[in-house]
Amino acid sequence: MNTLVLLKQVPDLVEDLELNDDGNGLDPDEVDFKLNEFDDHALEEALLLKEAGGGTVTAAIFDGDGADKILYTALAKGADEAIKVSGLEPEEIDSTYVAAKAFAGLVRERKPDLVVTGVQACDDRDGQLAPLVAALCDLPCVGVVAGVTGGGGKVTVQKELSGGMVAELEMTLPGVLGVQAASKTPRYVPVSKVRQVQGEASLGEFEADQDDPRTKIASMSPPETGAGAKMLGGVEELLDVLKQAGAVS
Repeated sequence: MNTLVLLKQVPDLVEDLELNDDGNGLDPDEVDFKLNEFDDHALEEALLLKEAGGGTVTAAIFDGDGADKILYTALAKGADEAIKVSGLEPEEIDSTYVAAKAFAGLVRERKPDLVVTGVQACDDRDGQLAPLVAALCDLPCVGVVAGVTGGGGKVTVQKELSGGMVAELEMTLPGVLGVQAASKTPRYVPVSKVRQVQGEASLGEFEADQDDPRTKIASMSPPETGAGAKMLGGVEELLDVLKQAGAVS
């Protein structure tokens, strides 16, 4: 089974986020980016499928600072091929529709058996990349996936439902999956192995069709800070506060 994994860079939320001069986005020169956590799980699930039943894994990500490192890391983990998708500006990629349209072109060109990506990303949270790619390519789609098994033209998918329920679905390939969590914790590769791959492997290129974003960010701002919290010294002080608020008499 040949699997295409769609990856995305997202801001590292551990670091402080700085806005650009226009106030409608993050300043790329002041923000550290990393691989989207859910995409890391999607890559791991693809590698597990390859190890269980053979086939290939191709990782793809939009071109930009840090893209090469992410792709070389994917190769070091076990991916067979890595592709940079170019032709779009960073502000265009912020539109999930535009990103999906670009990835859909790659899917139609490569014709993989299975397309996997993270169920969502920390900078959009709409969870629409997988279903949009599926719709644009006329393929079936399952989201919130927590495990995949099988091969030979079909896969069995574990889909998380509300209330702790899990549904087991069978999908006829080709198809698209939005992965919530891999069956195993994403593997770690040492920097030395990534550097070795960087010296040996080459990255492929795919030119995406340009399109105007369907949505644009008008403005962004940091959250407003409140007055802060008051630390109480004991039960008596708590009672005084409750009496002042009229909660107790």
